[in-house]
Amino acid sequence: MSAQPDLLYSEEEEALRAAVRDLLADHCDPAGVITRTESGAPHDREAWKALADGMGLAGLLVPEERGGQGATHREAAVVLEELGRSVAPVPYLTSAVVATEALLACHADDLLAELASGRRIGALAVALGVAPGGDHRAVRAEGGALHGELTGVADATAADVLLVPADDGGLYAVEAGAVTVTAQVSLDLTRPVAKVVLDGASARRVGDAAPAVRRALRAGAGLLASEQLGLAEWSLTETVRYLKERKQFNRPVGGFQALKHRLAQLWLEIVNTRAAARNAADALATGSADVDVAVALAQSYAAPVAVHAAEEALQLHAGIGMTWEHPAHLYLKRAKADSIAYGTAGRHREALAELVDLRAP
Repeated sequence: MSAQPDLLYSEEEEALRAAVRDLLADHCDPAGVITRTESGAPHDREAWKALADGMGLAGLLVPEERGGQGATHREAAVVLEELGRSVAPVPYLTSAVVATEALLACHADDLLAELASGRRIGALAVALGVAPGGDHRAVRAEGGALHGELTGVADATAADVLLVPADDGGLYAVEAGAVTVTAQVSLDLTRPVAKVVLDGASARRVGDAAPAVRRALRAGAGLLASEQLGLAEWSLTETVRYLKERKQFNRPVGGFQALKHRLAQLWLEIVNTRAAARNAADALATGSADVDVAVALAQSYAAPVAVHAAEEALQLHAGIGMTWEHPAHLYLKRAKADSIAYGTAGRHREALAELVDLRAP
């Protein structure tokens, strides 16, 4: 019988959290993130450089012998919790997790090392809403060139290289300059999506698409739960702080029993989300036989909790929460966008039911 996983944070993980939180406090304050979403350049290149180059976090999932830090999904999950807490507009999930995981399943160590060092940003050219094991659109491969159009590709506007699945079963690396990337209207402006048009783009085959895409999307879905956890924790913490300060009838609003009940319920949901997210990260890190179950469980639970937490934050901040100047809308938009990223909660519940042989009547 296998030992139960230790889901508590280690001292090293807590030290990593503190370092990342300090860095994000300097680079991704709420006012700065809001200002950036109003500009034509939503990605924070300075914050990314500090995370990837300064701290070496882009290579956490890459073994040392392949140019990375040799850490695990548990450490990457801690980073994503903090990125979710600050809705940081950086391509960490898409490049350092999803694109990196795809390359780990291939034979392109030179490109993998470039992503791990932070010198280049990668993006898997699969729509953000595709779940692990789901159908993704493949472009046409013809004589070493790719033809086709892909939509809803997250962080494609920031990518230096795109990993593109083709109809011949291959996964191809394509330079961003060889394709046309057009930003699409995105609810979450801190993680924009784009349309990618390939019109005879030259490409290099790096591996087989099916196992690489499945591995990448599974890791993306599993670690997205940690981002959703960080987002939900910020929403609860800031709402409690506000309700302690805001007074009505000469007493703190947080003292009203109805609001206490709502906050207590949200706290319980977040505690459960932490357990599910940590379990998914640990299963990915250890290569557990139950990793598919852990990922499906984490996403089916974390997605609605993050949305609920962000909705409560906006509503309980009352009038100020409805303004553009307050960051509550950033968290609600990220939570809503995350709720369909790498598969909806319903899609993951269906997958979970199949995995544990609990089919609908």
